[in-house]
Amino acid sequence: MTSTTAYESAVAAAFAARLPTAAPTTVRPSQASGDTGDAVVVNYVGEASAELAVQILDPSVLIDGVPNASLADRLHDALEASASALGPGAIGDSRIGDASPIFSHPSTQLFDLQDETDRTIGRLAVRITRSPQSAATSSRRLHRIAGVEMELTVEIGRTRMAVRDVLDLEPGRVVELDRSAGAPADVKLNGRIIAHGEVVVVDQDYAVRITRILENVEA
Repeated sequence: MTSTTAYESAVAAAFAARLPTAAPTTVRPSQASGDTGDAVVVNYVGEASAELAVQILDPSVLIDGVPNASLADRLHDALEASASALGPGAIGDSRIGDASPIFSHPSTQLFDLQDETDRTIGRLAVRITRSPQSAATSSRRLHRIAGVEMELTVEIGRTRMAVRDVLDLEPGRVVELDRSAGAPADVKLNGRIIAHGEVVVVDQDYAVRITRILENVEA
C-alpha cells in the first residue's frame, strides 16, 4: 500500500502539472515555517479526504488570461486536478482565508512551487484528514495520475562546508562526504527518501539498483 506521504506528493505534483504558468512548475518539500496568512483553501471529501491550501507569491506568473478574476477562481482547475489524486469524491468551494491552522498542523506536508529557475512562486499545504482504506483503492487512485512526472534523485552523500572553504574550491580538490565507500545511496522522491540502492554503470551511464524499499513507503 502506498504511504500517506506518497499521496501528498502525488497531490502536489498533480497541482503543479495543472497550474497555468508559462513553463512547467515543479514541487519540492518546503523548509519554510508553517506559520502563514491568507491563502486559497479548499476541502475534499471522498474515499480519502484532505484540506488543501495554496499561496501564490507572484500572481503575475499565472497566464490563464483572467488576471482580474479572484485567485480562488484562477486556481480552481489546478486544485480540482490535485484532489483527483485522492480518488472519487467531491471538492468544496475554494475560498480565500486564514490558512495558518492548515499550514501549521503537524500532519500537514508543505511544498514549494518552483519555476524553471528554481524560484519559489508559491507554497502548497496538503493535509490528509482521512486515508484510503485498501490497497486496491490506492492502486485505482494512483492510476489516474500515472502520467504525472515526479522528481526522483539519488544522493550518495553530503557534507557541510564553511563559506571560505567553498570559495577555495578549485579543479582537483577532493570534497569528503559523510558516507563511506560502498555504502548504499539514498533514493528520493520529491526530496523524501523512499529507498536505498547501489550505484551502477549501464551503457556508460550512471544508474541505481534498488536494494531496499523503506517500510514507511510500503505501508
